[in-house]
Amino acid sequence: MDTINKFKKYSILFIAFIGLAVGQSCTDKFEEINTSPVGVTDDQANADYALIASFLAQAQRDIIPEDVGEYQLANNLCSDAYGGYFGAQAPFVGNANNLTYSLVQGWYQAIWVQRYIKAMNPVYRVIELTKEDQNLQDIYAFSLVLKVAAMHRTSDKVGPIIYSKYNVINDDGGISYDSQEQAYTLFFEDLNKAIDILKTIQNNEDSPAMQKADLAYTSKRYSHWLKFANTLRLRLALRIAYVNPTLAKTEGEKALDPVNGGLLENVVDNCYITLSVDHPLNIITSSWSDTRLGAPFESILRGYNDPRLPKLFLTATDPAVAGQYKGIRSGINIDAKSRYDNYSKLQPQAMKMQLMVAPESWFLKAEAALRGWSNAGDAKTNYETGIDRSFEMYNLTAQASAYKNDATSMAMPYVDPKAVKSGENDVAASSPYLSKITIKWDDAATSATKLERIITQKWIAIFPDGDEAWAEYRRTSYPILFPVVVNYSGGTIPTIPGVRRMPYPQREYNSNSAAVAEAVEMLGGQDNGGTRLWWDVADKTF
Repeated sequence: MDTINKFKKYSILFIAFIGLAVGQSCTDKFEEINTSPVGVTDDQANADYALIASFLAQAQRDIIPEDVGEYQLANNLCSDAYGGYFGAQAPFVGNANNLTYSLVQGWYQAIWVQRYIKAMNPVYRVIELTKEDQNLQDIYAFSLVLKVAAMHRTSDKVGPIIYSKYNVINDDGGISYDSQEQAYTLFFEDLNKAIDILKTIQNNEDSPAMQKADLAYTSKRYSHWLKFANTLRLRLALRIAYVNPTLAKTEGEKALDPVNGGLLENVVDNCYITLSVDHPLNIITSSWSDTRLGAPFESILRGYNDPRLPKLFLTATDPAVAGQYKGIRSGINIDAKSRYDNYSKLQPQAMKMQLMVAPESWFLKAEAALRGWSNAGDAKTNYETGIDRSFEMYNLTAQASAYKNDATSMAMPYVDPKAVKSGENDVAASSPYLSKITIKWDDAATSATKLERIITQKWIAIFPDGDEAWAEYRRTSYPILFPVVVNYSGGTIPTIPGVRRMPYPQREYNSNSAAVAEAVEMLGGQDNGGTRLWWDVADKTF
């Protein structure tokens, strides 16, 4: 079934109670598609909220995909690498792949197709079931938050998306896109609706429906998701700070206003989605042996003598770098997978997917304070609290003070003793692509230097959220990452500043051609990896 048919009006992902038995309907007969394929009606299913819980479980587990194949294509060989966290050790497709800017269509379609099948579709279904039901307004609000949490990640990778017109069929059988600017306005509107509801019930006991549906928290669910929604609003407000500073300030100050419920502040507020399978990074790292520590992460954390590094990665076992934390630089000549197989592996991850952590909110507040937004507080205090919260996550509180007061450590040059051509992948100390930012806050520094310091520490603290790392790198140009050595884009993607987005999949052109053509017009450039998104402005003057 093509993409358009998957999006037909009232098409539904039916999730059976005994598992994720997924089916699609392309009928406009509402009564028919409201009946589960196992013969259970919505009324029967919702007697114990099992149907709603199943839909929302699927959506939560695909905001960042738990399926290892989807995660590798949509995240690890995309944002995880572009954000500087990981490097692939295999020469996929003869080394002409996403990492060398020869974007692989079969890879990047996962960013688009699966988000609609497994995230947008079930959330849409629950919204339709609950928006008019006064007894399920908590679930309605929760669904709106999940919808924005999932779809902003899609938009931040491709640009214009199908959002407000989802399941609205045009006369030609297609479905129209929203520009990214329109999508962001809609994100804020949906978050505002959700926050208004969650504010009124934040101190209530969790309903049975919410207890079944929420895969992140075990108590005080409304207040936690309210904080998550506000922090998400602040994240998105800062995302557009260069392109629309007025709207950014308005939305950011709403998020910062304590009357709206507050932000994620403490590690107990961290949002992790319980997975039904092993964390995909564990499989990609160990069973498949496809990914290792990224060179920029090595360079900065080793240079900082960062005590979090051993909590995140293992030392290399390769004789050339044994006992060191050694990463791979993306976009290089790789002749064989075995070359880097014994570089630093990721520490095993728990069976939970990180959506957002409290340190991020403190770094968001630090930037908001730099911009003079109301209720943002003091930039230095926020910055240092962000570091404190991150260290607390790894039981390193006793080491936080010394780290925060380190005014000399900087990123160390990256050296690869196993490069295919000696020295071609190294980054010298004099390189303009080697970060010179230090850790200790300096009130006398320029705003640009303060921002680099904030973003660099935020980048460390939100690991392994590659989506957010890559988005913030494109937005701010921080932290400073290494450019690719090999660029097979044929001139469509400049080596500097690097890849800016992922194209639309061919199946969208095949089944929704008129609408995707309009989307490319909204994009304002060609449908390739070199075209900037709406919020990714060239002039990043603070």
